[in-house]
Amino acid sequence: MDYQKVRSYVNEYCHLRDVQYAAYEMFARKHRLTANELFVLDIIWFSPEGCLQSEICERLSATKQTVSAIIKKFLKQGYVSLTESEADRRNKIVRFTPAGTEYAKKIIPPAARAEIEAMGGLSDAEIAELVRLTALFSRFMKDKFRNIQEV
Repeated sequence: MDYQKVRSYVNEYCHLRDVQYAAYEMFARKHRLTANELFVLDIIWFSPEGCLQSEICERLSATKQTVSAIIKKFLKQGYVSLTESEADRRNKIVRFTPAGTEYAKKIIPPAARAEIEAMGGLSDAEIAELVRLTALFSRFMKDKFRNIQEV
């Protein structure tokens, strides 16, 4: 492995990742949200039967505290409701209230359309390759970071 060559690819990839994240962040700010709040709305929107807080944490790779603070904000605004999970009373099911559905429908469908249209600019083969390589790289990243020894 040529360290300098790979380092330049890492830099390029990180820049591209940052450009994507910035697009979400800028869109979120237009709606007075953070990107994480936008992502939570998105997850709830595409879970019409509701979703567990733990599922949101897993999907975002976020801490319980982070997700809990976001849910608490939306709860206070009247956008979501929480009910106990029958399988595990410690885990709460998050659902939109009617007000939350009205709020999110102005935000999430346009964002989802933008994502679909952006990816739609690629061929089916390119999409499959993008997803395959991103999944592979993500797995490698997770493993490598997990194996870093604390000093």
